[in-house]
Amino acid sequence: MKNHLLIIFLFSSLLGVSQNPNRSFESITYDNNVLELKVNDGVYKIIPYSESIVETTFIPNGETFKENSHAVVLKPETVKSELLKTDAAFELKTPGISVSIQKQPFQISYSYQGKPIISEKMGYVKNDILETIQFNLTKNEILYGGGARALGMNRRGHRLKLYNRAHYGYETHSELMNYTMPIMMSSYQYMIHFDNAPIGFLDLDSKKDNTLTYETTSGRKTYQVIVGDSWTDLIDNYTDLTGKQPLPPRWALGNFSSRFGYHSQKEVAATVQKFRDEQIPLDVVIIDIFWFGKDIQGHMGNLEFLKDSFPNPTQMIKDLKSDHINTILVTEPFVLTTSKRWQEVVDKDVMAKDSVGNPYTFDFYFGNTGLIDIYNPKGKAWFWNIYKDLADMGVTGVWGDLGEPEVHPSKLIHATGTADEVHNIYGHDWAGLIADGYKTDFPNQRPFILMRAGYSGSQRFGMIPWSGDVNRTWGGLQSQPEIALQMGMQGLGYMHSDLGGFAGDNQEAELYTRWLQYGVFQPIYRPHAQEDVPAEPVFWDSKTKALAKKSIALRYKLLPYNYNLSFENHKKGTPLMRPLFFEDESEALKTDASEYFWGGDFLIAPILKSQITEKEIYFPKNGNWFDFYTNDKFVGGKRVTVKVAEDQIPTFVRGGAFIPMAKPMQSTKDYDGNTIELHFYYDATVKESKGQLYNDDGLMADAYEKGHYELMTFSSKVSAREIEIEIKAEIGSDYQSQTKSVELVLHNINVKSKSVKNGRKKMDFTYHKDQKTITIPLEWNTSKELKLNIKLN
Repeated sequence: MKNHLLIIFLFSSLLGVSQNPNRSFESITYDNNVLELKVNDGVYKIIPYSESIVETTFIPNGETFKENSHAVVLKPETVKSELLKTDAAFELKTPGISVSIQKQPFQISYSYQGKPIISEKMGYVKNDILETIQFNLTKNEILYGGGARALGMNRRGHRLKLYNRAHYGYETHSELMNYTMPIMMSSYQYMIHFDNAPIGFLDLDSKKDNTLTYETTSGRKTYQVIVGDSWTDLIDNYTDLTGKQPLPPRWALGNFSSRFGYHSQKEVAATVQKFRDEQIPLDVVIIDIFWFGKDIQGHMGNLEFLKDSFPNPTQMIKDLKSDHINTILVTEPFVLTTSKRWQEVVDKDVMAKDSVGNPYTFDFYFGNTGLIDIYNPKGKAWFWNIYKDLADMGVTGVWGDLGEPEVHPSKLIHATGTADEVHNIYGHDWAGLIADGYKTDFPNQRPFILMRAGYSGSQRFGMIPWSGDVNRTWGGLQSQPEIALQMGMQGLGYMHSDLGGFAGDNQEAELYTRWLQYGVFQPIYRPHAQEDVPAEPVFWDSKTKALAKKSIALRYKLLPYNYNLSFENHKKGTPLMRPLFFEDESEALKTDASEYFWGGDFLIAPILKSQITEKEIYFPKNGNWFDFYTNDKFVGGKRVTVKVAEDQIPTFVRGGAFIPMAKPMQSTKDYDGNTIELHFYYDATVKESKGQLYNDDGLMADAYEKGHYELMTFSSKVSAREIEIEIKAEIGSDYQSQTKSVELVLHNINVKSKSVKNGRKKMDFTYHKDQKTITIPLEWNTSKELKLNIKLN
C-alpha cells in the first residue's frame, strides 16, 4: 500500500509541485460514499459518482454546502472503494478513478487505474474580485472545451470569458459566443466540469505556466473529474452525468425552409409550393418575427399571429401539415413595453424586477423591453401557456432566439438571484421549461427545441443548438466544423450552422453550394439568412438550385443512416460529427478540424475555400477507405491528393461498413423503414464487421424505452472465396414490425459471384461490372434471420 501511494505521489510531482501554502490538513472522515476532508480554511466534500466520475466541492469557512446543480442529473452510485492511509497521505481508491490527498504540503490529485490525471495547484483561492480553483497541467496536453468558440481546436493559451453573448457576423475567430460552457477536456482523455452557473472565466493556461484556472463571481466551488477508456466512453460518462439527448422527431433530419423572415401567410404558402414544384424535398418551415408584427422593431412580446399578415394561421398550419410540412415559430424572452401583452405581463407578475420590485425595463435593438422571469413560477407558467396554445394550434417545434439573453443588465433581479448568477443558464432553463411542459401536456410528442444559447447538460432537454449569426463568407464557413466538433464533444451533438451563412448581403453561388454540401454531413439541414440574399435554394439560379437539389436529395437518401446516428447519440451521447483523433492518435490530428467522421463510417473533407479543384486528404489508419462516388480505394494512414468535383465534397466510406439508405422522397413522412437499400463496402482485409439500423415511428417520445422500436443488425465474415452476411432484428415489446424490402448492394466486387444463397436457397442477383457491385433483392420477415453466402470466383 505504501509503495502504491509513493508511486501516485511521484506521478503527482510530474503534474506540478505547487500547492496552496496557506492550506493545512486537519482531519478526514469517509462515510456512506462521502469523504469529508477538514482543512484550516474550510471543508472538502469528495463523492465518487461511479468508477469514472468523482465530484469535489470546497466549502470555505462560514459558507454552507450548495447542493443545487443546474447541470448534473446523475445520482451517485455506491462505488466499490476504500480509504488507504499512511502517515503522510490518504487515497480514496476505486477500481477506476482515485483521489490522493497529501497532508504536508497539502495537495489533492487524481488518477485513473494508477495513471495520473490532474492535481490541484493552489486549489480554491478567493481574491478581491473572483473566486478561483487552480490546477496543474502537464506541458504537452492539448485542451478543448469552453463551449462554442472559433479559436482553433487547441484552446490552450486562452482565458475564456464565461458569459453567453451573441457575436454578429463572426468569421474565423470568435472569443465569445452564445454557448460558453465551464468544461475543459484534455487530449489525455479526461475532462473537468466546473459545476457552477454564475459568470466568470475559464483560463486554459493563458500565462503559459501550466495552469488551469476556473474563475467565478460567486456560487458553488464544485467540479467533477471525468475519465473514459476512449473518447466515446468519456462522452458517454459525461452525458450520464448531465443527461442524454432524447431522440428528435425524425422530420428534424430533413430539409428546412427558413429566412429572416417570411412576412405573410401568402409568402409562406408560395415558398413551400416552390419547393414542391421544383421537387426539392422539404419537411419544415420556420417563421421568424413577422408572424407577430409587421416590422422588426416595436412588436416583440406580442406572441400571437398578426391577422393582417396571417389571416388564418390555424388553417395555414393544417394545410402545411397535410403536405407533410412542420411549422416552427420564433419566440424570444423579451416583452417590449410597446407590445400588446405588456400590461398583461405586468399584471400577472411575469417580468424580472429592479431593486424595488418593479419590472426592470431597458432599451435594446428591438425597443424598450423587460425580460420574462422564467425563475418565477408565474413567469414560467405564463410562458409555457403561450407554447401550449401554439402546440394546440398545430405548431410542432419551438425556436428560442436571443436566449443568452442578448441583453441582460447586471442590476436586473430574477426570483432566484441576480442576472449575473443565472445569465449563463437562462437559455438552458428556458429549454427546460419547454421540455417539462411537453412532458406534462404532450407526453407522447418529441419536442423540437432550437436554441441560440445553453449550458452544460442542455442536451437532456432535446436542445438543438446553432452557431449564431455567422457571416455569409468563406471565413464564416471555415469556422463551422470546429464549432460543431467541439460542441459534440461537450454533449451537444446537434450543433449546426445557418447553411449558406446568415449575416451580410454576399450572394456567392460557389460559397452557398459548398455550405449546403457540408450541411449534408452536419446534424441539422437548415439554410437560414437575412432576406437580402435568399436562404432557400428555390430562389437561386438554375445551376445553383440544381446543385443544392442534389445535396438535399443525398441528405434524404442518408436518412436511415442519420437516424441511427441519432439513436447512438441518445443511448451513448456519441456526437454525430467526430474528430479524427477519436480513432487515430497521430499528433497532427489532435488540432485538426479540416476532416471529420460523420458517424462511425463516413470520412468527410468539406471544401472551405473558393476555387478548390484538388485537396490533400488524410485517410485515418487502421483501415481502408472507399470513395463514396467512384469506389476508388485508399489505404489508411496516408495522405493523398484527390480531385474535387463541383457537385460534391470529398466523401469516403470505411472498408467493411454497412450503410443503410433510403429511396428518393419528398419528405421524411415518405419513409417508414420498411424499404431500404443496404450498402456493404467489401474489403478483403476486414475479416469481420458489424452495422445496425434503428427504426421507430419517428414521433413517439421515449419510443425505445417504451419498446416501440426495431433494431436491425448486420454482420459480415469475409474469407478468400466467400462473403457471409447475416441480417437479424430485435423487435421492441410494443412494436409491430413489417416485412422489409431490402436491396442489398455489395461494393468493390471485382468479379461476378458464382452464386448467392440464403441457406440452401439460391437467390437472384445482378452483377454490375462497371460499378463493381452485386445487387441482391430481399424480402425479409424480421422474425427470421437472413444468412447469405456470396461465393466469389
